[in-house]
Formats: sequence, C-alpha cells, structure tokens
Amino acid sequence: EGLRERGLDDSTCTSGFTVVIKESCDGMGDVSEKHGSGPAVPEKAVRFSFTIMSISIRADGEEDAFTIFQEQKPNSELSCRPLCLMFVDESDHETLTAILGPVVAERKAMLESRLILSVGGLLRSFRFFFRGTGYDEKMVREMEGLEASGSTYVCTLCDSTRAEASQNMVLHSITRCHGENLERYEIWRTNPFSESADELRDRVKGVSAKPFMETQPT
Repeated sequence: EGLRERGLDDSTCTSGFTVVIKESCDGMGDVSEKHGSGPAVPEKAVRFSFTIMSISIRADGEEDAFTIFQEQKPNSELSCRPLCLMFVDESDHETLTAILGPVVAERKAMLESRLILSVGGLLRSFRFFFRGTGYDEKMVREMEGLEASGSTYVCTLCDSTRAEASQNMVLHSITRCHGENLERYEIWRTNPFSESADELRDRVKGVSAKPFMETQPT
C-alpha cells in the first residue's frame, strides 16, 4: 500500500526494505493488583513487546531512502505487539536473563542477517534495526547489569556520580558501551587487584551484574 501511495511499481525496490522496530519492556507490578477480584497472586509480571515504527526503501537509482510506512500511533496498545509475558519481578536479573536470552539471541541474528520473504510473488529482503525506547531507567539498568536506580552512579552511559552531575551538566560524554560493561562485570566478579568492596565499586562505576541486553536509545 505504501508503494502504491507513492505511485511506485511493486518491483521498484530491489535493494530491500529497512524496518525500524521499537522495543519495550517493563514490569506490570503485582498481577493480582492489576486485574482485581480473584485470589491474590504473589507473582509479578514483565511484558516485552515491540512496535514496527517505520519501513523505508531506496528506489533503484535514487540517493535517498524514503518511508513507505510510518506508525501513526506508536504508543498505542494496538500497535504494540507483546512478544513475551513472564511471571518474574523486573529486579530479578537472573530470571530475566534466562527468559529473555533466546529473544536477545534471535534479535542479534536478525541484526546480522537479512530476512527474505515472498510478498506479492516477489522475493523481498528486509533489514532490521532495533531501538530500545520503551525502557524506563529501572529496566535499562537491570538489562545492562547496572546498580539499581538509587545508585550513586547516575548515568547508564557515562561514569558520573550524582554529585558530579549536579556540579556540571554540560561536560558529560557517552563513555561506555555494552562490551565495556561486560568487561567491568568480570572485574567485579574476579576482583583481580584484590581491592576492598568500596575500591572495587569505584573501579566498575556501578556495574553489578552480567549485562545481557544492549538497549539502543534514539
């Protein structure tokens, strides 16, 4: 439909479609509380979901890509597809890791390959980009292996403490990535320099668990 609206032929695009997906993940609190009536359920739930935000193509011979689909209501329940609903507390890092591990592996495979589907009798190739914009601070910290939101270290992307951030909000830069958090976790786990707890904590700057998912903000 997007191609038709642009007055393009079905076979215009041979280079493939680019799909941007918004990921969301958050705790849903105590389940019994959410649904009312019935017995109290002691478990909490977490929902992992995704929304197709846009699809674009680069027509043959054209420099710029253009969008053939844009989600009009990206925050609506109707466009947000639940992929995984789990009984787990969002602070339970180990269980979250175990349940979402396969989803992370699948996503990684999709990022590094192309999906080829037959649509309208033609083989179409799709590339995917994931943006983790539906995560709040608590969830990002949990997934990237950082201390909880009350941590002295205020930022998930740099090493500033709250005191430093309150003194200077201008000179921060993005200084860490997922890979570095993994390295810091190994230092936290093995303590190679035989440091005290405080020295070790200062070295890893708030990394306290093994990160299992890199959230990429936009």
